Amino acid sequence: MPNRWTIPLLTLACAVCVATIYFPQAISPLIAADLRVTPSAAAQTATGAQLGYAVGIFLLVPLGDRVRARPLIVVLMVLTAAAMLAAGLATSLPMLLIAGTLAGAFTVVPQVIIPMVAGLVPDNRRGSVVGMLLGGVLAGILLARTFGGTVGEWLGWRAPYIVAAAVILLLAAVLAMAVPHTEPSARHNYPSLLAEALRLLRTQPELRRSALYQVLLFGSFSAAWTCLALLISGPRYGLGAQTVGLIGLAGAVSVFVTPIAGRWIDRRGPEPVSMIAILGVVASAGVLAFGLLGGVVGLVVLIAGLVLLDVAVQCNQVANQSRIFALLPEARSRLNTAYMTCTFLGGTLGSWLGVQAYDLFGWGAVAALIALAAIAALSRHLAHRSRPGTPAPAVSAPSAATPR
Repeated sequence: MPNRWTIPLLTLACAVCVATIYFPQAISPLIAADLRVTPSAAAQTATGAQLGYAVGIFLLVPLGDRVRARPLIVVLMVLTAAAMLAAGLATSLPMLLIAGTLAGAFTVVPQVIIPMVAGLVPDNRRGSVVGMLLGGVLAGILLARTFGGTVGEWLGWRAPYIVAAAVILLLAAVLAMAVPHTEPSARHNYPSLLAEALRLLRTQPELRRSALYQVLLFGSFSAAWTCLALLISGPRYGLGAQTVGLIGLAGAVSVFVTPIAGRWIDRRGPEPVSMIAILGVVASAGVLAFGLLGGVVGLVVLIAGLVLLDVAVQCNQVANQSRIFALLPEARSRLNTAYMTCTFLGGTLGSWLGVQAYDLFGWGAVAALIALAAIAALSRHLAHRSRPGTPAPAVSAPSAATPR
């Protein structure tokens, strides 16, 4: 069992690392102006970071079952810092896209930490601890936009990359001493680990169902936040990158909701939380459509819709990961690899589709895209619930990984 300071420190690490793939969403207008490219082209920095994250999850996170967590986490953070520094020094959009995509690939530390910790805590605390770690992830997502937008407005778009690189290096030095010692749970060679993630996706229906939910909902989340900077900086609102960051800060309420969702899952299981979360995304699409009103009223409604979307997507994430971590205790990193690779491929596709929809039809089309994705997830969930004799996911035994 980790000591009292380990979980908060690892939660902070999750927040800092995941922030690196989200602050480009707030500063894309600044990038466009400085590098003299279109806003839509600059918005692809966010898409590239998410694509890199998906690739990193597939290629690097399986190593969490094969090697000790501490050196893996520290090395990944050092590589992330190097890529962030390269992005901050980029002189063209292609250079920035390459460096940002590499940073996204290396900053998969939360997806190593979460299954590691899930194996260190008792079964009856797994939901609440996973909820706390995911609360840190959500805090990183939200504060990343505030950090990126504010620092970018004051010091230019390069500053967030350089500051993030310094913070990650400092945190890596602390984690080199603080991460609990764990023993690998698998002896597979590297190609076998990659193949195992695909095999699990093929053979575990609960994993496939959880991945489908989050592909659709996280794709909606990414579409909304990637296009928000285009809407806010456009003629309807005419506001700057700092406003996008402040809107992200307004969603901080989600940080307090995910641990509550985790405790509810510990008591009642993940299915009720998934249902409420999916319905929340459906509702958020309707609220977000009123962002077309413009002015103060439109901005207030837009913030409300984004907060509802954030809360719903993150609560569904807690439910999904609690569900899949109960399947095979000895393969949590590989399960998480399959699940999170699908999630961020969905996020990448959502960002790209959102930008295309916005360019062609405007913000209303983005809201419609979110609604369609959420309705598809709701249909799948209702089909699962209506199936007679559907078994509940098994509760896993404690992992063999032990802290020292």
